[in-house]
Amino acid sequence: MSKPTPISGFPEWTPAQRMIEQYVLDRIRGTFELYGFAPLETRAVEPLDQLLRKGETSKEVYLIRRLQADPDTSPAGDDQLGLHFDLTVPFARYVLENAGKLQFPFRRYQIQKVWRGERPQEGRYREFVQADIDIVDRDTLPAHYEAEMPLVIGDALRSLPIPPVTIQLNNRKICEGFYRGIGLTDPAAALRAVDKLDKIGPAKVAELLAETAGASEAQAKACLALAEISAPDASFADAVRALGVTDPMLDEGVEELVRVMDAAAAHSPGLCVADLRIARGLDYYTGTVYETQLAGYERFGSICSGGRYDDLASSGSVRFPGVGISIGVTRLLGLLFGAGALSVSRDVPTCVLVAVTNSEERAASNAVADALRSRGVPTEVSPSAAKFGKQIRYAERRGIPYVWFPGADGDQVKDIRSGEQVAAAAGEWTPPRADLKPLVS
Repeated sequence: MSKPTPISGFPEWTPAQRMIEQYVLDRIRGTFELYGFAPLETRAVEPLDQLLRKGETSKEVYLIRRLQADPDTSPAGDDQLGLHFDLTVPFARYVLENAGKLQFPFRRYQIQKVWRGERPQEGRYREFVQADIDIVDRDTLPAHYEAEMPLVIGDALRSLPIPPVTIQLNNRKICEGFYRGIGLTDPAAALRAVDKLDKIGPAKVAELLAETAGASEAQAKACLALAEISAPDASFADAVRALGVTDPMLDEGVEELVRVMDAAAAHSPGLCVADLRIARGLDYYTGTVYETQLAGYERFGSICSGGRYDDLASSGSVRFPGVGISIGVTRLLGLLFGAGALSVSRDVPTCVLVAVTNSEERAASNAVADALRSRGVPTEVSPSAAKFGKQIRYAERRGIPYVWFPGADGDQVKDIRSGEQVAAAAGEWTPPRADLKPLVS
């Protein structure tokens, strides 16, 4: 067999990095559940026509099919399946299929892998984990849920040993209403152009507005003036009104975003900022939209995004409007791992290594390990009955802080970092809380 080579965009963390990832996921999951979100996992594949119906490009979708399908036994449509590239579209499908079984408003969290065929680069992968929350209701969704989303995310991210975050907010109604107010006939094209502002700059966006949205020079200038508005509180509304554009949808969007900013300021001062350049290019967003910047890593873009959607899930005359936000867990961790900004106190979960005096007495060591594990102490037994010095070095290499020595006259446990050794009983001894599990910092 030839030497395997890594596949770009498909990360495989080391055991230490994987422990950090699990710690992060546990903290995020805990916060989601504190806010009453219930767990959900959807299938990995969706019909291709469903994946492509809300503004994504087929270039990003991974198709899936059997290598040797039997046309007589394969279900129809097997060759038209794709791996999901986010969790919002599968969730919308799930809501439609299970609407009769769900209690509305339905609050769910979903922590799952997704696949996206984009160009791999630092912080961007083809296979990655997302952590999503959504709230959906039948027919109408109160606007206060749009204010709740950034508060949940703020609490989740603050529980992690990561740099501070800033959640940038906008409302699509502000943008669409403003574009209509200045006479643009294709607000969706204008939104997609403005969404590229950070990537290509104002001059290129102005050209794109002219090419794709039919904007005049004055209209493009007005669009850019709106995008320049940013404020840490509801004062952004005054700046919008100062531009002199009127439209009912614009007024509605401003009022909604003011309420979100006021709620954020009351709960977490400094967490949110109104930033009217945030557009979110996906077609299904209709209200508040969110992007999140990690301090010191702003050049890599948002690590957590989402927004309000009114028409993503509908069946006949029944609609299921919702609002959701997603943390790019792999994206976040990849950036921090690359910068050496996260570490774990040891590379294995093991807290205690039970030494083996000789091969005939391995059963006694196993009994000690069982007693420690029954009390929640992560324990393994030495792989061999080598000299105690070698068993201690084995523990040192693996970062295990304690070695347990069974003895006919009583057991001893040694902290191999300090050299302190004390008498101990497996049914009573407990390591310090800080040593029980690896610490992430």
